[in-house]
Amino acid sequence: MSTLTIMFLLAIAVLLGCASMGRLPGQFGDRACQGRGWRSAFPTAPKAEIREFLALFAEAFAFPNKEKLKFSPDDKILSVYRTLYPSRWTPDALEVETLAKDIEAKYGLQFSSVWSENLTLGELFAKVQERRSS
Repeated sequence: MSTLTIMFLLAIAVLLGCASMGRLPGQFGDRACQGRGWRSAFPTAPKAEIREFLALFAEAFAFPNKEKLKFSPDDKILSVYRTLYPSRWTPDALEVETLAKDIEAKYGLQFSSVWSENLTLGELFAKVQERRSS
C-alpha cells in the first residue's frame, strides 16, 4: 500500500471516530431518557443518588455524563460492554475493572461479591442502596 493510501485510510478512521464521539454505542444512543424507569424501579431513592450512580457508570465506560440517563435499570453491564467490544479478542480499556474499583471506593461494596454475567445496572444500584443503608 502506498503512503498516500495509508494516510487516506487513517484520515477516514479519524473522521469516523470523531463522528461517533459523544454518542453512546448501539441502541443506547437512540434512547430517550430512562429516568422514569429508574424512579419506578427505585421510588424511595433520591434522584441525586440515581444520577450519581449513573455518572459513576458512565465515567467508568468513558461515556459522556450527559448521556447517563439513557441507561435503564434493566441494562446488563456485560451487554453494554459487548456493544463496545463485540469480539472477545478486541482489547478493551478495562471498563468493568474500572467500574469495580470505583464502586468499591465510593460505596464500599465488594464488586466481585455481586458480579455475574447477568448483573443489571438496577441490581447493582440496589446493592449499593443496601450497602448505604446498613
